[in-house]
Amino acid sequence: MQSKSKQHGISFIGLLFVGGILAMTGVIAAQAFPTVIEYMAIQKAAQRASTGQSVVEVRQLFDKQSEVDNIKSITGKDIEVTKDGDKVVVSFSYQREIHLTGPAYLTLKYAGRSK
Repeated sequence: MQSKSKQHGISFIGLLFVGGILAMTGVIAAQAFPTVIEYMAIQKAAQRASTGQSVVEVRQLFDKQSEVDNIKSITGKDIEVTKDGDKVVVSFSYQREIHLTGPAYLTLKYAGRSK
């Protein structure tokens, strides 16, 4: 008979617990990953829109790029257009909610600006 002090490893219950935590983390990551991809597309659209000369033109350029990249979280009317010297700067801020379970949500807040 072996004593318990010589046994090493994880119990079946421990394995199920760790597996459950990894599965929940994977599900949340799978839902959050598309929002990160969309944020990068918005950042690219803001950079391209900053080549416009007027506020109306910047918003139109942003909306055109949004159609190409299938951006749904923000539109041209939601961006803020300012000037820094002679450069046009496009700023944006928005949030996305991911439903977890019952009344629980994960809120992701994104903000950025053109370079």
